[in-house]
Amino acid sequence: MAPIIETRSLTHIYGAGTPFEHVALDNVDFTAERGELIAFIGHTGSGKSTFVQHLNGLLKPASGQVLFEGEDIWSSKEKTRAVRSRVGLVFQYPEYQLFEETVRKDIAYGPKNMGLSAKEIEERVIEAAEFSGVSEDMLDVSPFELSGGQKRRVAIAGVMAMRPSVLILDEPTAGLDPSGRESVLENIDRYHRSTGSTVMIITHDMDTAARIADRLVVFNHSKIAMSGTPAEVFSQDEKLFSMGLAVPSATKVAHELRLRGVDINAAAFTLEQVVEELLRAKEAGKC
Repeated sequence: MAPIIETRSLTHIYGAGTPFEHVALDNVDFTAERGELIAFIGHTGSGKSTFVQHLNGLLKPASGQVLFEGEDIWSSKEKTRAVRSRVGLVFQYPEYQLFEETVRKDIAYGPKNMGLSAKEIEERVIEAAEFSGVSEDMLDVSPFELSGGQKRRVAIAGVMAMRPSVLILDEPTAGLDPSGRESVLENIDRYHRSTGSTVMIITHDMDTAARIADRLVVFNHSKIAMSGTPAEVFSQDEKLFSMGLAVPSATKVAHELRLRGVDINAAAFTLEQVVEELLRAKEAGKC
């Protein structure tokens, strides 16, 4: 079975042929399997956001291919349009794109444009509201009366309501307080587990990436520099540091302990794992 999404030699150039020409993506090969939860990390300007905007046809490659379920998404206008409802993209600060009179209408906007019946639209609104943590008593109020965190959840629900096969979120917790961040992440994780959809998240929060993702993809200078499980990626902390990237808090602690001669597995990237490693090292008389 073909990967749900694949890119082959994907290249994108901003300002091609001008003095401001910039290669934003340089021959990027990537595959995503059904049901994966992938976190994209990398310094600002490394190509992450440009990359995900190709996955639903928002941007067109300068060269290379984007394939959805084995078919080039640019093979026809019909294919491109179809993919945009199958690959949902939630931009950073999506709450600024709310515009309808009520929360219900905002969430219903995508399904309505898909030509669904009124009954199906309402079912999807209720389902997406539940997944995103939007309470039923919020549905008939203006989205502009809500808090920032509530608006974020409404905007995410609007994309979930289209039931995309792939849900992509660009910095979904940016600007939220700790409680709001935790709520949004819990809702995304619940959506992923309940639907079996492929979920992709861009984040600068390494603790979030470590906790939620099945796989990490690290962008650096317009290319994919690393790809693997959180343990595989965060065990290469020196390489990440060389790219100007942070690591999870627990990884920093483990790194400092190793520098001080404590025998801790480099693959430990959660607080629980570091504690286990310390207990093991203590029992072995190595700390």
